Amino acid sequence: MTHKIELKNVIKSFGPKKVLQGVDLAVPQGSSMVIIGGSGTGKSVALKCILGLIKPDAGSSILIDGHETVGVGARERDGFMRKFGMLFQGGALFDSLPVWHNVAFGLIHGKEDVNKEAAKILAIEKLDAVGLGKNVADLYPAELSGGMQKRVSLARAIATNPEIIFFDEPTTGLDPIMADVINDLIVKCVKELGATAITITHDMASARKIADHIAMIHMGKIIWTGAIAEMDKCDNPYVDQFIHGRANGPITDAIPA
Repeated sequence: MTHKIELKNVIKSFGPKKVLQGVDLAVPQGSSMVIIGGSGTGKSVALKCILGLIKPDAGSSILIDGHETVGVGARERDGFMRKFGMLFQGGALFDSLPVWHNVAFGLIHGKEDVNKEAAKILAIEKLDAVGLGKNVADLYPAELSGGMQKRVSLARAIATNPEIIFFDEPTTGLDPIMADVINDLIVKCVKELGATAITITHDMASARKIADHIAMIHMGKIIWTGAIAEMDKCDNPYVDQFIHGRANGPITDAIPA
């Protein structure tokens, strides 16, 4: 099996606080990996290490298409970054730019060097792909509902036809129906692009719909990973407690009273 992304012994500390304590994870090419885990377990830090926003500690290895990315120079890093699309937790839209410019931001201001007229046409195509009409293109983010803003963010994430897409808590702040709409759109867009996806989420309904594979991180380590069909049958007590949202179990037993 070809791995698009592979983490080997990824370690990251901030002063005395050890956040990642040797993360090992392999993401197959063209698959959708969902990383679950409680707050403060290292999900976001792991994602930022893959993106190069945070430099992992010595001894860490992060491979993209089999190539080492830890410690590479700026030019090589830029090459890797062109493979990525990202849907941020809060949407992270630019309030001062119309919707189409938000979607096409990477095309206009990145290395693609697409002129604004062509970028707007491409942006409208991506808006259509997430179920938004042409009439939305010239509106501003403040004029949209939370669900529509999330769709715009998804359109921006896929605008450059990335090979890898990261989704950071994609359904946060949405009602259950709109969350399910976003989940369906994520599945559709990832499949149409043939992209490899990594999602971090607390939302198990979202995880079950999006994932081909699940990985659970706890105390800075991946404690279980497997196909989504195997999750409910796994005998890991930490996974069992988390996916069923139980108040009692090894996760909460370890929390000081």
